[in-house]
Amino acid sequence: MMLARRAALLAATLLPLAPAYAADPAAAAPIQALSQALSQIAAAGRQAPFAQRYATLAPAVERAFDLPAILQLSVGPRWSALPAADQQALLDAFRKFTIASYVANFDDRERFELLPDSRTIGNDQVVATRVIPSGGAPTRIDYLMRRTGAGWRAVDVLLNGSISQVAVYRSDWRASLTSGAGPLIANLQRKVVDLSGGAIR
Repeated sequence: MMLARRAALLAATLLPLAPAYAADPAAAAPIQALSQALSQIAAAGRQAPFAQRYATLAPAVERAFDLPAILQLSVGPRWSALPAADQQALLDAFRKFTIASYVANFDDRERFELLPDSRTIGNDQVVATRVIPSGGAPTRIDYLMRRTGAGWRAVDVLLNGSISQVAVYRSDWRASLTSGAGPLIANLQRKVVDLSGGAIR
């Protein structure tokens, strides 16, 4: 899910190692709920309509992720220069893109496990998980959790425990944002349509 495409990012996004420990249950709870929702849509597979799986997963994604924070971190310094209407339109497109990406990529009866080797980074916690496909090797996906006013939320996703999805987005979106938010909004909207087969717009 959301695989990084630039190996060069690895060195820049390696996180400092810290002693492994059991995750704070409060920090792990949103990811546990996300894993359960992903298991549900994966079990349903493509026999269930995309819009139905999307509706099933959307609440768990909203609870697991601080989507405004992820978006702002990914856009970087340009965020503050965007008009409020563009910020909202970009957030709406990013929310749909995030949910649609999870639905599209987990539909083959995968299993999801929380791993015990969580760690801290400053005041944040990393909740480690593993995705086990019906065939093939498992993939580790970790979530960088931050305490917010609404509770613990993920502010980044780490492929193989180290490659930052925020850093990948920032690299991918840099060119689109040179002329404002419009091209990126349109690109994300197109991806939502493609991922959902037109079921989500």
